[in-house]
Amino acid sequence: MLTHLTIKNYALIKHLEFAPSATLNVITGETGAGKSILLGAIGLLLGNRADSKTLWDEKEKCVAEGIFEISRYGLTQVFESENLDYEAQTVIRREVSPSGKSRAFINDTPVTLDVMRRIGSRLMDIHSQHETLELGNKLFQLTLVDSFAGNNALKEIYSDCWKHYCETQQIFEQLHVESTALKNEADFVSFQLEELVKADLKEGELEKLESELKIQEHAEEIKTQFNSILEQLGRSDYSVTSALSTIRTQLQTIATYSKDYQNLFQRMESARLELADILQEIEQAEETIEFEPVRAEQLRERVSLLYQLQHKHRLQDVSQLISLRDTLQHKADKTSNLDELLNQARQAVEQAEKELTKAGKNLSQSRQKTFTPLAKQITLLLKELGIPNAVLSVDHSLITPGVRGMDAIEILFSANKGVAPQPLAQVASGGEFSRVMFSIKYVMAEKANLPTLILDEIDSGVSGEIAIQLGNRMKEIAGRHQIIAISHLPQIAAKADAHFFVYKDNREARSMTAIKRLSESERVTEIAQMIGGSNPSPLTLENAREMIR
Repeated sequence: MLTHLTIKNYALIKHLEFAPSATLNVITGETGAGKSILLGAIGLLLGNRADSKTLWDEKEKCVAEGIFEISRYGLTQVFESENLDYEAQTVIRREVSPSGKSRAFINDTPVTLDVMRRIGSRLMDIHSQHETLELGNKLFQLTLVDSFAGNNALKEIYSDCWKHYCETQQIFEQLHVESTALKNEADFVSFQLEELVKADLKEGELEKLESELKIQEHAEEIKTQFNSILEQLGRSDYSVTSALSTIRTQLQTIATYSKDYQNLFQRMESARLELADILQEIEQAEETIEFEPVRAEQLRERVSLLYQLQHKHRLQDVSQLISLRDTLQHKADKTSNLDELLNQARQAVEQAEKELTKAGKNLSQSRQKTFTPLAKQITLLLKELGIPNAVLSVDHSLITPGVRGMDAIEILFSANKGVAPQPLAQVASGGEFSRVMFSIKYVMAEKANLPTLILDEIDSGVSGEIAIQLGNRMKEIAGRHQIIAISHLPQIAAKADAHFFVYKDNREARSMTAIKRLSESERVTEIAQMIGGSNPSPLTLENAREMIR
């Protein structure tokens, strides 16, 4: 349960501290005093959207922090599943910077908003006036049925089956579209593939062919130059090799006189040996040079073919041609196996559909089992809350499996004797809506091990004896759950174990929302003012005391 709430720099709240009791807390105050702002700040702890425009001081960050006592609620595994340290006194904090950036922490560990929502949903449930309006929505009603039935595990199984079915269906449809395209272009693919396979492409081939062709086309010039070089290097009497040998001999005769001369001799010897090696390689290269007209023509044809293929397919090199060939080969192989692949994909869809239908039936059966007990419990509560002729039922039909199952439901309601139940959104008045919603919250509180329920004007549209009954039920729920109820009704406020008053503090230059826990005397005055206005009479004050007693 929530033991302490701190809000800083949020909307009209500069700094607010709130320490509710463990049972029934009622918050009252004039319209516009800031009760909804308080709920908005609490919503931050549940991962709701944050906006930097709501900051009290645009230069400072907003902080909402709640301390929760959770030792009695068996949440250890929930925290472990999120890789969070479990603490009996758990602290949830949300910060919103002036730039709009939001950060979330649980027990000082940074978490994502998704994690904050999952943890927060196990600690608090906030009923808003918007949620009452949602009661007429069929999807919202389906969610209520699932919550009452405890269908989380079945819903998860169905969701996994639905995702798998959609994936297999998508694969089949893509393959079907692809197969149609492949069949249409099968002849063209086959022609292109045959041409590229026949070309017998090899990686790096073009560069080697171009180099060999250049040598063939300039063979005579190359051979002439090599012979001239060989003549100068070693074949003539006055060749470079002969001159180096003479110089080597001369250096050798004086090398023993100085280390410097010895180094010169060694360098000359290295130069002579290197030159001899070069001479040998040139001789070998010269011997291999021979113009072959047939080979030259073969090279020209091969290079021309590769260039033509590159130009035809608008590619830059042979490696890209090889890649295209492999792609076309894959298409050709796939085309030849299309019927088998389509059959396998179709079988996968059929199997996934069977699993989906099975999971959908299990979920539907679980839902249908709850219709009667849910309607019965809510109807009994509505009778106690001043609708003696209330009739509530759940209309159900099976539909094609979809993302939420294969059930279409609608809550039907009638408040009048002899009038057939109609869709709730069409026939319920505002007060009836409130009582239906409260009855649902009452029933769900019995099902859920939820520490805290926050009710925002769930008593809207009711008064008198009905309000007293509503307050009694709140008191009853508060024996098992912490209740924080925002109300305008004195009958509800009189039932509170802790009564808080929200007001605007206008002592400074700028109005601020503040909250305080009322003493017994302040409480009497507040309830009396709720009954009879700002200047309650002694009789009204006594009436307030009687309501509290």
